[in-house]
Amino acid sequence: LYSGYPFALFQRYFLFQKETYLIHLYNVFTGLSIAYFNFGMQFFHSLLCVLIQFLILRLMGRTITAVFTTFFFQMTYLMAGYYFTATEHYDIKWTMPHCVLTLKLIGLAIDYYDGGKDLEFLTPEQRRFAVRGVPTLLEVSGFSYFYGAFMVGPQFSMTDYQKLARGEMTDVQGQRPNSFVPALKRLSLGLLFLVTYTLSSLYVSDEYLISDDYMEKPFWFRCGYILIWGKIILYKYVTCWLVTEGVCILVGLGYNGKDQSGKPLWDACANMKVWLYETTPLFTGTIASFNINTNAWVARYIFKRLKFLGNKLLSQALALLFLAIWHGLHSGYLVCFQMELLIVIVERQVINLVRDSPPLSTLTSITALQPIFYVLQQANHWMFMGYSLVPFCLFTWDKWMKVYRSIYFFGHVLVFTLLLVLPYIRRLIVPRKEKLKKAE
Repeated sequence: LYSGYPFALFQRYFLFQKETYLIHLYNVFTGLSIAYFNFGMQFFHSLLCVLIQFLILRLMGRTITAVFTTFFFQMTYLMAGYYFTATEHYDIKWTMPHCVLTLKLIGLAIDYYDGGKDLEFLTPEQRRFAVRGVPTLLEVSGFSYFYGAFMVGPQFSMTDYQKLARGEMTDVQGQRPNSFVPALKRLSLGLLFLVTYTLSSLYVSDEYLISDDYMEKPFWFRCGYILIWGKIILYKYVTCWLVTEGVCILVGLGYNGKDQSGKPLWDACANMKVWLYETTPLFTGTIASFNINTNAWVARYIFKRLKFLGNKLLSQALALLFLAIWHGLHSGYLVCFQMELLIVIVERQVINLVRDSPPLSTLTSITALQPIFYVLQQANHWMFMGYSLVPFCLFTWDKWMKVYRSIYFFGHVLVFTLLLVLPYIRRLIVPRKEKLKKAE
């Protein structure tokens, strides 16, 4: 991940606004070098998928057939990789960057398809990402192997990559982007999280969750450990994304225009909203601050494309199902994202209940009580975050079931209980006129 910084510096000072084919060649060479260094000859998996994707675009053109073929082939190849390489542990193998590549190539096929439509049939978002020209093999390869995002992301579009290659991703046209300081800030923040995770992991680990010592602890300790563990375990992902974001910012890919005051924004490749992540007391707040680009990709290419179903909840469920399968074949992924959907539903119902109930809204507006409510919300929020992450991090049925049994499935019990009783509580404490007003 850190090798991206010298690569980005070289591109900044020696390749800025050079011929685009040189940029593509450089990205292919550096990306393949990273792949070979980490995975040896297994780098051919990505090379094969990139080549086949290029052939799909050229031979099938801007058709829905090309989109479905891309989706089927790339996802099947990834699933086969998961199947043949899966273990009971989190291993760094060729499927790790390949899952990032899979989304990138599927997104490219959809954007290429959109590029063949009239603008009037596209949403503003689709117009922004639609690929109008016909990408060359070198261009598709450079896009796929860009060193700043090859290993762990972030996701970015072909149109943004093309702007980068043309030297347009800069706050001052014709000059190198003034992005050194913003990149250094993200790198420094990433190193801070790395130190925090490294020190904390001496005392908090996945292995302890399934140890006999953990099982012998009292119930309150087991729950408290999951709360703290859930907070700490995500820092390894935060570290990776902040470090790679710094690379993208340094080279210019992170440029996202300017704000109303004319100040340049460098968050186009941001995968983390750190302040929101650390301060939000809401489950939905953490989702909005974590793995942002992947969530945006799923929203853009899966959730919004399911609008024809006419059911927002069903679209959301199918999007989360896709995310679970994309992560891997272990049962833990399905359980994790199923819990995410249920918790989000319950949280929204509770928020609406508090807002619409005069006694509850009055109570929560008392200034002296707000710090207490905030602490309780944070504890509840991270308790359920940790609870959901147990199957995500332990992968296999026997491991996460062992932990859930030790805490009596309290998360499932509470969530399903609230789903059943909240409608009745709402009838009792929300005045009828409030319901009529909302209906109007």
